[in-house]
Amino acid sequence: MKLSQCHNFQDFRLLAKQKLPSPVFNYIDGAADDEVTYARNTSSFNDVDLIPNVLAGVDKVDLSTTIFDKKIDMPLYCAPTAVQRLFHHDGERAVAKAAEKYGTMFGVSSLSTVSVEEINSIIDTPKMFQFYFHKDRGLNSSMLQRAKEQNFDVLALTVDTITGGNRERDLRTGFTIPPNMNIYSILDFLIKPQWTFNYLTHKKFELPHLQEYVSEGTNVFTSIGSYFSNMLDQSMNWDDAEKLCSEWDGHFALKGIMSVEDAKKAVDIGCTGIMVSNHGGRQLDGSRAPFDQLAEIVDAVGDKIDVICEGGIQRGTHVLKALSLGAKACSGGRLYLYALAAAGQKGVERALSQIRNEIERDMKLMGCTSINQLTRKNLKFR
Repeated sequence: MKLSQCHNFQDFRLLAKQKLPSPVFNYIDGAADDEVTYARNTSSFNDVDLIPNVLAGVDKVDLSTTIFDKKIDMPLYCAPTAVQRLFHHDGERAVAKAAEKYGTMFGVSSLSTVSVEEINSIIDTPKMFQFYFHKDRGLNSSMLQRAKEQNFDVLALTVDTITGGNRERDLRTGFTIPPNMNIYSILDFLIKPQWTFNYLTHKKFELPHLQEYVSEGTNVFTSIGSYFSNMLDQSMNWDDAEKLCSEWDGHFALKGIMSVEDAKKAVDIGCTGIMVSNHGGRQLDGSRAPFDQLAEIVDAVGDKIDVICEGGIQRGTHVLKALSLGAKACSGGRLYLYALAAAGQKGVERALSQIRNEIERDMKLMGCTSINQLTRKNLKFR
């Protein structure tokens, strides 16, 4: 399979599977426990039908929206995801440049393999820094200050990783960061020689925001689940989030909100946005899908803060359905990670181009010329 043969999310997934060693592919592809929530994240969109209007004069369509006081050219951005240089040797550099090309926001993870300093030097597009609240307060202060100095537009505190989810695929494949090429796993890497060659011959794998404070993930092998369980502060509470919001003194969001009660608390502590998200189904299996929760959260706080729908987005119609319920924008990780693994920056650009084209085409078919014309009148629940 070639990049030119990738026409949708599933095509990129198949090409990524061809390119990546099994432990790395299954890290992207897997989720928690029985992966019920992971599947529901996408299937939830199928329970709602779109009702189009016609004869609306749709020769010109405006896909732009404004989130966190920043205009982006389409209502979808690249959510922060960890350790991207595991999937392609260019990692975050490739995704950042693709996001800039399509005029959208790029999210950088605390567990990024490229530093905020380098990201800021190579792109001029809205940027979000995703913050994991560590036990080490010195590390927390360092990440906060570095993101401030590099003029990141949004700080997003992830709140759904208070302990690691039960990611059984990672347990079966022995996935760690950095990859542990031992006698048990070496065959998985040898049968993907191009990935292995690129991994071994490019710059050493590192986690630049963490490595001066912790060895795990750079010099000490660890799973993501173990990292969350052992390195993050399980005592984190609303007071900590409010204090971090105050210290940041800018656009601040909570990533991983799933209840109306928590959405209201986010407003109370000064948040300017929330990501309705269950971490891609990788944490609490059996939890609700973001799209299923979206309407009641929008009704509760949508007039006060930006509500982002994150999880299960695979099609332009998924984006339109979320926007029709009142989301300001959508975000996704796997939708570009498979493409990154498949072909680096060119892959991400192709994936973003295709979903942008889908959104524009579907807007025209809906009889809408701008995002603000999408309302619940366009939807019918089955």
